[in-house]
Amino acid sequence: MASLDDVSRLAARLPGAVEGERSGHRPGVGWSVAGAFFAWVRPLSKADVKRFGDAPVPQGPILACAVEDLADKEAVLAAGRPGLFSIPHFDGYPVVLVSLDAVGEDDLRDALTDAWLTVAPEEQARAYLAGG
Repeated sequence: MASLDDVSRLAARLPGAVEGERSGHRPGVGWSVAGAFFAWVRPLSKADVKRFGDAPVPQGPILACAVEDLADKEAVLAAGRPGLFSIPHFDGYPVVLVSLDAVGEDDLRDALTDAWLTVAPEEQARAYLAGG
């Protein structure tokens, strides 16, 4: 089980990551690098919840994390890691959702790092991967 404080702490370890408010259709807190959001709080709407039908609805805060592309999204979801999922609203969109009540810290760290790498400037991402 993770919290938004855990998200803030883990995101702060990524070079150039900034926590701030998102504007637009669903305003709220998010984390960006070089002006591009890589993760943001994304509560489930009533319509989202309704689409779960009889299936259990993820509880607690929900985080949206960018992924490289749809193939990467499929691979992440196919791994079956607890707390990582998607909803019909994000079909065709390179984002995975993270239920903070169900995800472990290692999987949360991986999701945030992968999301950061997806949007970080290429030079910054290369330096991070090289350990610098």
